Amino acid sequence: MYAVSILPWISRQNSTGFVLHSGSRILYATMKMNNEEDQYLTREKFEEFTKELDHLKSVRRREIAEQLEYARSLGDLSENAEYQEARELQGAIEGRIKQLETILARAQVIREGSKSNKVHVGMRVTIMKIGDKQEREYEIVGSAEANMRDRKISHMSPLGMAMMGKKKGEIFEFETPNGPVKYKVTKID
Repeated sequence: MYAVSILPWISRQNSTGFVLHSGSRILYATMKMNNEEDQYLTREKFEEFTKELDHLKSVRRREIAEQLEYARSLGDLSENAEYQEARELQGAIEGRIKQLETILARAQVIREGSKSNKVHVGMRVTIMKIGDKQEREYEIVGSAEANMRDRKISHMSPLGMAMMGKKKGEIFEFETPNGPVKYKVTKID
């Protein structure tokens, strides 16, 4: 299922996993949601989504209602650009609210500080490409908060899935557009 929202207040890809596309005056975002799977979230991201949901329900809904009321007062709704824009924005807000409610209802908050000798969601993993000396550290997170700029990768990404269950010192392989690549797990936190 794809949830589509018009989100004019977002101007770039963010940590929620949105891919943003620009339209004439409005940005819209698309986020793939897997209905069969729980959403793994850090406590921080869970609280961020909860605050965003509260803000959308309490503040943004009221603002949109005021915009709609003003636009209706301008007269003919069939050629009223302000009314059409407010309706689109209302739909976007309601779509995002539904999306956040779904994510939060399915959320499994990752326990911080859990120790394990195997890679799982919530762990920081350092890996090194076979034949290379440069190490890379990633945090394994749920798909809703994956963000490569912050080195947070989804447990459902090709690299994340390949790392799951591996131990320190273990070599694993995963498929890239340029062919298979081998890595070694050098550290698990």
